[in-house]
Amino acid sequence: MDEHPPSRSWLERLTQLLQSEPKDRADIVDILKTAQQNSLINIDVLAMLEGVLQVAEMQVRDIMIPRPQMVVIEQDMSIEDILSIVIASAHSRFPVIGDDRDDLEGILLAKDLLPVLLEKAKNESDARFDLKEVLRPAVIVPESKRLDVLLKDFRINRNHMAIVVDEYGGVAGLVTIEDVLEQIVGEIEDEHDFDDEDDLIKPHGDNEFVIKAQTPIDEFNEYFSSDLSDEEFDTIGGLIIQAFGHLPVKDEEIIFNNFKFTVLSADTRRIRLVRMSVVEEEQQALQVSNSE
Repeated sequence: MDEHPPSRSWLERLTQLLQSEPKDRADIVDILKTAQQNSLINIDVLAMLEGVLQVAEMQVRDIMIPRPQMVVIEQDMSIEDILSIVIASAHSRFPVIGDDRDDLEGILLAKDLLPVLLEKAKNESDARFDLKEVLRPAVIVPESKRLDVLLKDFRINRNHMAIVVDEYGGVAGLVTIEDVLEQIVGEIEDEHDFDDEDDLIKPHGDNEFVIKAQTPIDEFNEYFSSDLSDEEFDTIGGLIIQAFGHLPVKDEEIIFNNFKFTVLSADTRRIRLVRMSVVEEEQQALQVSNSE
């Protein structure tokens, strides 16, 4: 008779731990952490399981790309201008707008431009390009939609992007399936990231601060006794993108209103973190003269 019974799988041992009937999400997380400490699961599995639990409690507004940071295409753009945006952003899907960002015409898939370009190359034609012929319907979701429900809808309907609207029907932002999955598998942490979700501004040495891009402009103004305008944008990230005139990449910097902003973390859809320092008026004047 075998003196050593076959070892149970980590799933069986984890199931035994769960028999203690957790009463809420915190209990489940504690059990999972105990399982990780007992080497039943590794740290990566723990992080993903916590992400799954978190997605069930989050809403679209928690992860959406804010309206000011959306990369959009205007319906009257030429094919050349559209291609410039597609190449510069490296996105595969784009909201197409009319008069403003609330006037949503549809979604453009970059791959749908290929037949148009091929036909144009074959015929060497200068005929006007009609963007509406290649647009796809936009999926509209409310800010309050739960992420787990959204992920299920994405999977069932094979959609990858949805336009987010607020309670008044205005466009509030957009969300992609990648944004939802990132909440589960996680993202690469930046060396400047700080953990406290409520901590939007963090001192970083003399006269320097690390600031999250989603920091509301009114909170920025209150912290630094400044008067940056919040008429067009709600967040400091939106204001910075407006100042650049494009979606900046890591290490790009700009000076306005006596503040120097350097992008610390960004991807192809948004700014995440910036470093800010206060500059003297003489330095700001030099920046302006150099740009002219």
